[in-house]
Amino acid sequence: MGDISGAREELDRLGAALRAQLVELITDLTPGTGLSLLFLDAPTVVDWADPPRYHYSGLIRGQRPATVPAADLVERAAALLAAAGWEVGTEEVEAGAVVVTGHRQGNSIEVRVSGRSSSVMFSGQTPALALSGPGEFRRPDPVRTPETLTPGYVLCYECDGLGACPECNGRGRLSNGHICPECNGGRFCPICRGAGQLAVSELSPFQRTYYPELRGAPE
Repeated sequence: MGDISGAREELDRLGAALRAQLVELITDLTPGTGLSLLFLDAPTVVDWADPPRYHYSGLIRGQRPATVPAADLVERAAALLAAAGWEVGTEEVEAGAVVVTGHRQGNSIEVRVSGRSSSVMFSGQTPALALSGPGEFRRPDPVRTPETLTPGYVLCYECDGLGACPECNGRGRLSNGHICPECNGGRFCPICRGAGQLAVSELSPFQRTYYPELRGAPE
């Protein structure tokens, strides 16, 4: 898996632009808000597809000054974003609450203003970018083979000795990034729990049906 040339630099550039715009909005609309809570220091994983994608995102709460009506703050937020070249929209999401949205170069910002309280929520995120190419996956070696079975054991009927989850091959996730439904992200075979083998003496009658050589044998 190799890094994509310029991908991290572009993501960092978008993250810096997003933070600068959020800082301007917060400082102007809700002065006194502690900017140390605006966590935009490092990108985070958006999804675990192959390759995983990353973005910068931040969420912070400010307080609308008592002398500023909610409608005025909405108008001011929209004006600041428009002046900076953002595509601006407003939407009333519930009684007394309006969300001002901004979009620019893939970045998005929301300013949620409530007429029922002084709280103002600022949030923003960059687009999600892959920083490296798809990795070359190698199926793990089985933990047990017919030659390495413990006496009195048989290969797990679910993973055939692999030990790892046979659905995701031990990755915990599918190629689309979704958590593996077989192991629920645990990586190991859900039947043998990673052992690759099962004790014959502990097999249920149903499990014994997977082994023709055990049919008719005493339990």
